[in-house]
Amino acid sequence: MAGHSKWANIKRKKQAMDAKRGKLFTKLAREIQVAAREGGPDPDSNLRLRLVLEKARAANMPKENIERAIRRGAGLEAGGAALEEITYEAYAPHGIALMIQVMTDNRKRAVAEIRHVLTKHGGSMGESGSVAWQFEQKGYIVVPTQGRDEDELFMAALEAGADDVEITDDVMEVYTTREDFAQVQQALKDMGLQPEDAELAWVPKNRVTLGPEEAVKVMKVIEMLEDLDDVNKVYSNLEVPEEALQALEAA
Repeated sequence: MAGHSKWANIKRKKQAMDAKRGKLFTKLAREIQVAAREGGPDPDSNLRLRLVLEKARAANMPKENIERAIRRGAGLEAGGAALEEITYEAYAPHGIALMIQVMTDNRKRAVAEIRHVLTKHGGSMGESGSVAWQFEQKGYIVVPTQGRDEDELFMAALEAGADDVEITDDVMEVYTTREDFAQVQQALKDMGLQPEDAELAWVPKNRVTLGPEEAVKVMKVIEMLEDLDDVNKVYSNLEVPEEALQALEAA
């Protein structure tokens, strides 16, 4: 899991660059809109909305953009096309399984763009059920360690109800059951640990190890998919080797 954690850190840094270009704000606005539509505009009673609002504020998304997305999602303000939330199953090169989360106002465009990236680089779309069985939905929380004792943090997360904990590169990644997610997140906050990311994620039951060159190819395809406007997030069952991370950072 260490390689996966480091790759997540690299992608978080790239997201900060995306924020400057406005692309991240657009994707966050879509998430806010869908969350408000599904669970209402009050984050106190809408966990999904509360989570995406925390992401938006951490990215310094303008307050007026946040409020507009909430109003539109809750039907309190006109404007903005109807958004559809879809999860596509696919294969990256070398048979790596992908779960691709999409928020779009044009399903045909989204599928066409995803298929184009995959087929151009040796991947393919999968049929419904072909990939999902390899994943399970879990709570995923990222907490900066801020120089605190790692053993102490590890035990604190387990006592809060975490299923699994990984600490690398000054961050602690906490995995929980779907049911315990909100409780664990709150327990960590009560301990003075402020998560920088928290979501319900598709976590692979088993990871697949590739050679460094093959892994880099897969990682680049995943990043190309995540760069598409309609794609919110991509989950894979790739085990990321350290050599692949070094090559990706050097590229």
